[in-house]
Amino acid sequence: MADTVVLPSSTTSTLSLSLHPLPILNISEHLTRQKLQKRTKFPFVVGALLGTQNGREVEIVNTFELAADERPDESESGSGSITVDREFLVSRTQQYKQVFPSLELIGWYTVAPEPTPLHINLHEQFTEYTATPLLLLLQPSSQDSKETQGLPFKAYEPTLEIRDRKSRAVFIEASYTVETGEAERIAVDWTARGGEGGSSLLSHLQTQRAAIKMLHDRIQVLVSYVTSVISDVYSPYRTLEGKAPNDHATLRSLSALLASLPASEQPEFREEFDTEYADVQLTAYLAALTKSTNALNDLVDKHVLITTPSRDHVGSMPGSRRRGPGRPPVGGYDWDRTH
Repeated sequence: MADTVVLPSSTTSTLSLSLHPLPILNISEHLTRQKLQKRTKFPFVVGALLGTQNGREVEIVNTFELAADERPDESESGSGSITVDREFLVSRTQQYKQVFPSLELIGWYTVAPEPTPLHINLHEQFTEYTATPLLLLLQPSSQDSKETQGLPFKAYEPTLEIRDRKSRAVFIEASYTVETGEAERIAVDWTARGGEGGSSLLSHLQTQRAAIKMLHDRIQVLVSYVTSVISDVYSPYRTLEGKAPNDHATLRSLSALLASLPASEQPEFREEFDTEYADVQLTAYLAALTKSTNALNDLVDKHVLITTPSRDHVGSMPGSRRRGPGRPPVGGYDWDRTH
């Protein structure tokens, strides 16, 4: 049995790794597409990881696929070898660098149950472009992820192990957290719903209704607490003495919160609110008018281009004269200069 290339779990990594939803979706889509194209359950998948790195803090933000040449091994191990297309890797990295200057090549990904010596050989090909390339492994048949209801992804950091006075490259598992922004959460929710188009408004309204209901429930909790503090009305916050605990810090926080709310009952607030609302509506109307005007301008330009004959065609028509260089226009009117 060959030695494993992953250090035991007792050895921990100090790397702070954050994984965004986009790489998860890209790798899953890459694997699914390869399964359908090659009609195999476990196709070979490889790609590059893009992100940012600040010391020991790393964020995996995006990915792209890589082209690789698989060569079978005629030895007894039969592991074979894989060569990544370096020209494609450099070209695609530069293209992403032009669009996203802050993103760098920080590692690579593949699909396998666990790292093997084949992955070590493949890993060395990425060391030419980054000092310590990370490995993100997708394990679609992992039992651990099914039992813990987690993602079937594992991240590995390269390191060196000294054994029998010899050093060898190995991997050490690194923990990660899934970090999402507001835009990413909306995109993931839209993808999870199957890209619903007709019911997007209904979904938005349901989300707003749930948020308003949650806000109302929390306000009711605060009102119940304040009421129980200043009176003997029954409340779940009442103690054995029959009165809720008088927490001055909580009451000061509530007072500050109420003081920060706008005075919505005053005429000045209503007038200012109506003015801002009218300004927003006017801006929206102007944007729509500008867009319509631009579309109309494009339509007029296309109509003029189609219906207006070219100068060469006009010059070849019977009875037409082509003005030579330096010759004044007929009637003193220069059509070319005015148009």
